Parts: sequence; C-alpha cells; structure tokens
Amino acid sequence: MIDTAVHQGRRHKLIRELATKGIDNHSVLSAMVRVPRHFFFPKDFEQYAYRDAAFPIGFDQTISQPFTVAYQSQLIDIQKGEKVLEIGTGSGYQAAVLLEMGVELYTIEYIKPLLQKASALLKKYKGNVHLIHGDGSKGVPKYAPFDAIIVTAGAPTIQNELLKQLKIGGKLVIPIGEAKDNQRMHRLTRISENKFHREVLGDFKFVPLVGDGGWK
Repeated sequence: MIDTAVHQGRRHKLIRELATKGIDNHSVLSAMVRVPRHFFFPKDFEQYAYRDAAFPIGFDQTISQPFTVAYQSQLIDIQKGEKVLEIGTGSGYQAAVLLEMGVELYTIEYIKPLLQKASALLKKYKGNVHLIHGDGSKGVPKYAPFDAIIVTAGAPTIQNELLKQLKIGGKLVIPIGEAKDNQRMHRLTRISENKFHREVLGDFKFVPLVGDGGWK
C-alpha cells in the first residue's frame, strides 16, 4: 500500500486534533504520526481512516477510535524495550502504534482470520512482535510477567489472571462495564505481590471481550 502526501497530511491533522483532546505523551503522538492508519482499513473505505472514529472491520469488530488508541497507549506509560501484552489484536493498528513506541509486544486475538490479516500488516514493522491465537481474557501466562497489559475490548469484570501477569510496578488498562457497549476505563498498577492501585477514568464504548473471562 502507498502512503501519499495526502495521507500524511491527514494524519498530521488527526494528531493535532488528538493533542487538543488531551493527548500529550510525545512518544504516543510520534508513533501515531508514523503509522499509516489507512493500511488497516478496508481498501474501499480508506477515505475514513483519518477521522477520529471507530470503524467496522468485520466479525462484529472495529478498528478503535484514534483517541482511544492514544488514550490507552498514554495510560500504560510504557518505555522503549519494555514488555507489553495486548489483548485483542483486531485490525493490528493498536499493535503497530505500540511497536512504533519500541516495546516488545505480545498480542493475542480470539478471531483467527483477524489475527492472520493483522499478522501480514505487522510484518512491515521492525519491532519485536509475538502474535498469538487464543483466549485473551486469560492473558498469556507463558510469557508473563509484563510491564503493561492493554485490553482493547470491553470486559464485564477484571480478571485476577491478568493482574497476576503484571510485574511489580506494571499497569493493566482495561475498559469495564456491566453493559456490552458502555464501559469505564480502569488502570490498575501493581504495588506489591498482593496490592494494586486502581484508578477509574472516563467513559468509553468498546466491542465486547470474548472468551471465558469476557462476554463469550
């Protein structure tokens, strides 16, 4: 795919819009300006790629709104070289942003055709990425502990399995809500072996998390 000057101009405009909405992490904004979001869109709809809105990608899933991607990426407060688990690969766009931030990324997706498509796109990136097909609600204990875990689908509860897979000082960012399409963002920071600091943040709408710890 081609990243034209027009695409780049639209992307810079989007990044300026995100900055006005409170995204001030330079690493996040720099990564997002380098990732061509239209690569992750159905070809016939790429004219919508630089709107600050979610968009369907099939299988009742969406590519997340750019503000949501930026917000979650900012919340995990990650540093280059740290190990991150993304639950819900989806289109691969959030993963590409994290790779541009220089993390070692593990990303797990329940829907195999989405993972396969995202895998082809993510091969374009130089970062260290491990793609996994499975139930992300359980995390990936084999590769734990993680510096951060980012959940890109709405969950009914916070799973203890995910908390156990954080390093001390690590952060879990997850949208939680009783309704499938209305959640509040939570950030949990592991203070010690058994102690976590919880912050409840803004309202969001995500597709439902599937799997044993999701909406099934």
